[in-house]
Amino acid sequence: MTQVNLLPPELRAREVTRRQTSLVVVVGVGVIALVGLFYFFQVMNLSRAQDDLAAQEADNAQLQAQIDELQRFADLQAQLAARQALIRTVFTGEISWSSALLDVSRVIPTNAYLTSLIGAVSAAAPTEGAPAAGPLIGNMSFTGQVLETDTLASWLTRLEQVNGWVNAWFNSATESAPFTRIYTFTSGVDLTAEATTRRGSGVQP
Repeated sequence: MTQVNLLPPELRAREVTRRQTSLVVVVGVGVIALVGLFYFFQVMNLSRAQDDLAAQEADNAQLQAQIDELQRFADLQAQLAARQALIRTVFTGEISWSSALLDVSRVIPTNAYLTSLIGAVSAAAPTEGAPAAGPLIGNMSFTGQVLETDTLASWLTRLEQVNGWVNAWFNSATESAPFTRIYTFTSGVDLTAEATTRRGSGVQP
């Protein structure tokens, strides 16, 4: 059966326009709703991020407070290290002369005695970790009297038996009077790093 639209063309055009307008309005409302939903989620994400940032800043502030509180210990440690370095510098090459005198009393022959003893430390002190028998750090010189030349030889030999004493020498040996066999002598010995104290060699107690 054939349908015949008796409405005028103008009414039909208005109807089509109204439908198109309604469709555009519906689509526009949908787009606006999607944009609003997207904005809502973005606002929520921003709020969450701000909360996380505030929490992290609070943690950072707490950690910084702990760091500030512990900083004084770091300062004390730095001061201690500086003082230890100063002590090592001051006592580098230190020799215990009381121990040296004791060693002299042990090695001097029975038929000999000293009238003077001079000890000296050179400016070039040993460095920490240097070989024990490395560079010379000082010397001792002696003046005394002995009976018999064999005693002179024994004295020279015994000097090098002390740890850290090397290169024993005689400068002179003069008989006091003919046939007395009493000799006035001057001699000496070099000192190595082995002759230093523990702190003088850089070893921490």
